Amino acid sequence: MATETDERDEPEAKDEGKGKKERSPSRRTSPALFVRQIITELRKVIWPTRRELVTYTTVSLVFVLIMVAIVSAVDYGLQEGVYAVFG
Repeated sequence: MATETDERDEPEAKDEGKGKKERSPSRRTSPALFVRQIITELRKVIWPTRRELVTYTTVSLVFVLIMVAIVSAVDYGLQEGVYAVFG
């Protein structure tokens, strides 16, 4: 099972690992370091603008409504078919 402290063959980011000594895989990450790593990763996130967020939400809701309509139509069709056969 791989953890964040395991050594990997992946290339490191430009600013990661400079001036830091190697951590052995058996050492655990302290809670303070873990929180700092989370904050660092969240700063890298490109957050959507309000307009993008509204667009993504609208597209998601329309997709869900279309899927509900399709599943409902198939369910109704199967129900009518079963009633026709077993009546």
